[in-house]
Amino acid sequence: MWVLFLAALCLLGSLLHASPECTVPSSEFQLQGDYLLGGLFNVHHASSSIVHDRPEAVDCSRQPFTLPSYRMFQVMRFSVEEINNSSILLPNVSLGYEIFDHCSDTLSFPGVLNLISVNGSIKPRGHASKYVSKVIGVIGPFGSTETLTVAPLFMMNFIPMVNYGSASSAFSEKVKFPSFLRTVHPNKDIIRLIVDIMQHFNWRWVAFLKSNDAYSEDGLELFRKMIKGTEICLAYTEELNPSTNYSRMFKEIDLQRIPTIIVFARKLYAETVIQSAINSNVTNKVWIAGDTWALNKNLPKKEGIENIGTILGVSETVVEIPGFNDFIYSSKHKRHCEDARQQKFCNQVCNCTSLNPEEIIAENPSYSLSIYSAAYAIAHALHNVLECGEGRCRDNITVYPYMVLAQLKKSNFTLLNRSIQFDENGDPANGYYSIVFWNQEGQAEEIGSYETHPLVQLSIDDTKIKWHANGKVPTSLCSQECPEGYAKKQDGIHKCCFNCVMCRNGTYVNITEDAYRCVPCKPTEWSADRSTSCSPRSVEYVSFTDGSAILIMVVTSILVALSLATAILFAINYNTPVVKSAGGSMCFLILGCLSLCSISVFFYFGKPTLACCILRYFPFLLFYTGCLACFVVRSFQIVCIFKMAAKFPKLHGWWMKYNGQWLVITVALVTQALLLIIGYASRPPRPYNETFWYKDKIILGCHVGNPGLLAVSVVLLASLCFLCFAFSYMGKDLPKNYNEAKGITFCLFVLILTWIIFSTEYMLYHGKYIQTLNAMAVLSSLYCVLLGYFLPKCYIIIFQPQKNTPQYFQGLIQNYTKTISQ
Repeated sequence: MWVLFLAALCLLGSLLHASPECTVPSSEFQLQGDYLLGGLFNVHHASSSIVHDRPEAVDCSRQPFTLPSYRMFQVMRFSVEEINNSSILLPNVSLGYEIFDHCSDTLSFPGVLNLISVNGSIKPRGHASKYVSKVIGVIGPFGSTETLTVAPLFMMNFIPMVNYGSASSAFSEKVKFPSFLRTVHPNKDIIRLIVDIMQHFNWRWVAFLKSNDAYSEDGLELFRKMIKGTEICLAYTEELNPSTNYSRMFKEIDLQRIPTIIVFARKLYAETVIQSAINSNVTNKVWIAGDTWALNKNLPKKEGIENIGTILGVSETVVEIPGFNDFIYSSKHKRHCEDARQQKFCNQVCNCTSLNPEEIIAENPSYSLSIYSAAYAIAHALHNVLECGEGRCRDNITVYPYMVLAQLKKSNFTLLNRSIQFDENGDPANGYYSIVFWNQEGQAEEIGSYETHPLVQLSIDDTKIKWHANGKVPTSLCSQECPEGYAKKQDGIHKCCFNCVMCRNGTYVNITEDAYRCVPCKPTEWSADRSTSCSPRSVEYVSFTDGSAILIMVVTSILVALSLATAILFAINYNTPVVKSAGGSMCFLILGCLSLCSISVFFYFGKPTLACCILRYFPFLLFYTGCLACFVVRSFQIVCIFKMAAKFPKLHGWWMKYNGQWLVITVALVTQALLLIIGYASRPPRPYNETFWYKDKIILGCHVGNPGLLAVSVVLLASLCFLCFAFSYMGKDLPKNYNEAKGITFCLFVLILTWIIFSTEYMLYHGKYIQTLNAMAVLSSLYCVLLGYFLPKCYIIIFQPQKNTPQYFQGLIQNYTKTISQ
């Protein structure tokens, strides 16, 4: 009963405030028919800022008139009339309608309650199936906020709502809105298109202006989600309302140097924003209009609008509805003032007598096709419920709203060359959009298209756009793009604001993967400064075919041959004084060690392997220890013979009795062998890639293995060298022609000089030929022994045999004995 009370209250208000002007007849809001469609259109708009102190229904006819909504209202009327005139869709059935002016989302409930009532009462959901609903479906209302308010009332009894203007994503939730469908596309498609347009023109620094309603809030939330993972940054947002300070807002936008502004708001606020921009002398901006005002007819003709910049818009593709213009001319020419005496229900009055057909026809047609499609979708669903065919529909079927809803979900028909289908969420299955540019003639010129089915396709004709920035596409960046080879370093909270950091050699930046990081190259790659990719390093080592390698191997072979020849020579002259004074059988050990040491030289060439690295160091370190141990013994023996034998006869006797020389050599060799074996077992020398010294090369080499034990091995060699020098110094005054110590001293001097030179080169040069230099150092160490110690003795044996006699050596000893005894 309270519904009837509110209706009576509203009707009384309408009578008390009746205008002396002629009003639109109630037949524009009502049409009798076998089945009724409900319609909710905001022909007038009540301000949401009105505060009431008592319950009352708003009198919409006293609120500001909105011509675009009135045009939508007329599209529904035309659609129903066209359906009724069809002999195919509903041949023997007539559709009627009950339309209400839904001017407020909180105070326009009488009309909604009237639509869901059955014989003046509203039945609970549990009993609704026993009653035939007054309407089989409802078209509208326009806005998302209004729809969110009234939709639950229709969901209660599964009355189909086929909406033409509510784009909020909330309505895709079928749990909350089971009988809601729409012929307008949800915000996600429009926002996706806006994001694609920004990416097309490389606009990354934007402001987003919205109104305080569900439609705009949803759009902003979707925009934030969709720009994640892109280069677009939302620099500024502002909620538009009656108290917005537009001057302050534009100053903040200019302060942040934001060239691109998205206005995703209701038509009323969009008009206010643009007018304020004109008044505030805002210039050189790119404006992106949402679908609510992209095809606005008044704004493009505003004086001074050409100064604010370039305006682009997105809207659903406009399709001209055949016959609609004739319908408007016909309906307007038939009106008479006396028609206003007919009884009207609350919010079914329109003070629009001064309108002429041209004004209605010229108004924004954005949602006309959506309304037209909604009416036809319900008609097709009713066609299927009534099992129409062969010129008739069955008249013995009781139609309930849920039956119409079931058929609506299966909709699949073509209307004006457009496929009408709904997906599982009740949203249009096919999307067609237009991208428009507000040209200098005050028209919204189509410059591109966007389709979502079957594939997403964006097409923009840039040549049709007359940009404000000297005819060039404006830039919309917080920071200019970095030069090639520079990575971005974020400056502040927005990733679009950054400084540029050069990627040094050995790193690169790949802007397609991560423009904010210099990525290190792989160990086998290199890059110069400011690189965008890495290049493979060239692999270098001294091959066996290298000229220097061939020369060194030949010289090494000669060394082995000379060692063998010397051994043969000494074997033939084994009992001569020269051979005996050189060490006798110890000479063969030294020559054998020299030959075995030369094995190392051959493994400094070719591609290193584990075996090569071991054989590069092991033979030389072990057998050269034998050489030095022999020299230590020889130096000691010479001193003993010429000095210690006379002064310390017992010590000399003990040395000779227990073969002290072989004991020392054995201890030295065994010690070195143990050190090398333990070191190589724990950490053997391995091939490694030297990449530190040359950015574009890999020098193949061998790691020394266990550095601690290697150091001990080198210390052992150094200790042997020191002992050689010590004993040689003690024998500095021995006979000139019988001074073996001097030969040993010369060998040690060359040896030490060789490795000093090599160490210097090793610190200064790190190329592939360091291996060649190392092999040369080893070879020099071997030749200094062969030439410095054995060559003079070979010379005496071959060319001065007179000096290789016992008499000659006894004479030298007697002379030396006389000298030291004086």
